[in-house]
Amino acid sequence: MLTLRPNCECCDKNLPPDSTEAFICTFECTFCNTCTETILDFTCPNCSGNLVQRPIRPVSALINNPASTKRVLKAHGCTTIE
Repeated sequence: MLTLRPNCECCDKNLPPDSTEAFICTFECTFCNTCTETILDFTCPNCSGNLVQRPIRPVSALINNPASTKRVLKAHGCTTIE
C-alpha cells in the first residue's frame, strides 16, 4: 500500500492524500508537479526512476488506511539531479 507522503521532497509543498499535484517513483519518493516538471524532468533524483502522478486514495479508504504524516525533505532541495 502506498504511504502517501504529505509533502514534496524538494520544496516542502503540502501534498494531501487527495492532491492531483503529487508525483512518485517506484520507491514512493514524492514531489510536486512544479518540481517534477521544471527541475526534475520527470526523473527521480534519488533513484533515477520515472516520476508518475500519484493515485488518489478514496476518503472512505483513508479511515482504515491513513496517509503518512512523516515529512521527507532533501537537505539542499532539488536544484540538480543528484
